[in-house]
Parts: sequence; structure tokens; C-alpha cells
Amino acid sequence: MSVTDDITTPGNTIPGPATPYQGDIARYWDHEARPVNLRLGDVDGLYHHHYGIGEIDQAAIGDPADSEREKKVIAELHRLESAQADVLLDHLGDIRADHTLVDAGCGRGGSMVMAHQRFGCKVEGLTLSTQQADFGNKRAAELGIGGFVRSRVANMLNMPIETGSVAGSWNNESSMYVDLHDLFAEHSRVLSVGGRYVTITGCWNPRYGQPSKWVSQINAHFECNIHSRREYLRAMADNRLVPQAVIDLTPDTLPYWELRATTSLVTGIEEAFIESYKDGSFQYVLIAADRV
Repeated sequence: MSVTDDITTPGNTIPGPATPYQGDIARYWDHEARPVNLRLGDVDGLYHHHYGIGEIDQAAIGDPADSEREKKVIAELHRLESAQADVLLDHLGDIRADHTLVDAGCGRGGSMVMAHQRFGCKVEGLTLSTQQADFGNKRAAELGIGGFVRSRVANMLNMPIETGSVAGSWNNESSMYVDLHDLFAEHSRVLSVGGRYVTITGCWNPRYGQPSKWVSQINAHFECNIHSRREYLRAMADNRLVPQAVIDLTPDTLPYWELRATTSLVTGIEEAFIESYKDGSFQYVLIAADRV
């Protein structure tokens, strides 16, 4: 049975929200329509649900008095978002066209499209949000890659995917919605031995002592539960995922937030990200781990 056959069987039940909290998360993302996500995606049709990394191209955004400044800044923020996805894909290792990848918490599917465009392989996306899955599938169809890129309403803690069938998987800013031991147990199950798991995530810094007031504000804003960096590494070790790279991206993401805070797309959470990154209580981290 292939990775796709398991959901096409008539009468098969797709795992969705299994708890009241997961139901709340599904409803949150079903109704989410922030301009910061949609207007950035409108730049080139890649709709992301994560943040950006890299230096600001000052020449690209032009003079503050430029009447086109806002449009140029939005394009630059989107470029940084896609640069972040490229860094995640860089760490998946040797992926071939006959492989299958899994995006757990896929949002509207921008990273999945980029993965297929780079590797030529199938990409399966999982989200609790029907709205997100429908959006991602419509976009894949518009691009003519619906046979390779698919979003499904499914629970990342109970993936409708065959054991050991996946060459690579990731969570891009989605792991703060679940228990890490349960999450990594499931990634370990679906990955083949030697397969690669990658996450980019915000996590609170154990050296700070406890989650700061800024981290608490971020949790409340997104209805999530941010974990510490230590928790990620411990849960991976318990589930046969051996880190090959741990990279602090905090300095790389700060320019994105400082630029975003100057636009009309602000959501009110920008200060919490900027201040927590600056005081060291919050970090933006990439972890790449192999299934052993």
C-alpha cells in the first residue's frame, strides 16, 4: 500500500481533532484570514504561515517617502518568508523524485509547493483546518501539481500515513500546538530509517529560567503552548530522532519582525516577538534530526 492509498479507500476515516483543544485550534485556523498571511501570499501565489529570515534588502524597499513603499515592503517580507522555507528544505538532505515528504501543520501549503518544485516528489500536508486544506488543494490544482501536492484534514498525532514510508517530514512553526513526545513518536513512526525530520520553531530559552511575559503573550495570541529548547531535544532523544544540526536563527529573524512592525499589516504581537528575541527569553531555532 502506498502513502496515498490509505486515504482513498471508501469509508476510511481521516483522523481529525481528537480533543476539545484540537477542536478549538481547528476553529481558530478555519476562521483566520489575517492580511499579513494573505497579502504576502498574493505576491507570487505562495501562501505561508511562518515568519521570515535574512537581511532586509534596503534597495528593494526604497525610500520611506515612496508612494509604493508599502507594496515593496510586503514583497520583501514575503521574500524573507520564502527564504525561511528554503532553509528548512536545505536541511532535508538527499530527497529524490520518488520520495514522499510530509508537512505536519501545513497551513495553506506554500512550503509544500516549494518542496515539490525543488525535489519533484510527492508532498502530503496535514492540517486540522478544513479551510486551509481546501485553500492549499485549490492552489495546487491551479499550479497543475495536484497529483503531487495534497493537503488533508488530519491530526499530526495520528497521521493517515503508512509506517516507514516517508523520506522526510517537518513542522514549520506548528509544533507548539501539540505534546512533543506524541508528535515525535508519530514522525518517528512514519519516517523510514535514515529519514530526516526538520523543525523550525520558536521556543523559550531555558537559560532565562521560565517563560517570560512576552512568551505568555505569544501563547495567548495564537492559543498555543510554546515549548523550551530543552524539551525538543529530550523528546527527540526519546523517539529515535538524533539531531544533526541545531541552529539559532534568532538574529536572522529579527530584521523580519522589525520591518513588519512598520507596516499596516501589524497584528499587535510584533512587540512581544521583538522584545523577547532581544532579551534572550525566546529563540527561533532550526533542528534537523535523523530517524535511527
